[in-house]
Amino acid sequence: METVIMIFFIIMNIIGYYIMKADKTKARKNEYRISEKTLWLIAIFFGALGMTIAMQTFRHKTKHLQFKIGLPVLALIEVILGQYLLNHLS
Repeated sequence: METVIMIFFIIMNIIGYYIMKADKTKARKNEYRISEKTLWLIAIFFGALGMTIAMQTFRHKTKHLQFKIGLPVLALIEVILGQYLLNHLS
């Protein structure tokens, strides 16, 4: 069970990272963007850490307070929850 949780967490954060990168690329090209609703859904399903790293790496959504504060806080909550699950499901 621990392995499944870790793999899920890693995959969701990779997806979160690359979805932020893709949205930044689309923004630069003035293309149709990924909706904020979609970004938040990925973040809520354990992708917030990867998205936070991407936000800082690509300087994307850093002017939006909901992302600037919300993503790091959600990432911290998800890391704590993940650690709790790993400790208590084994």
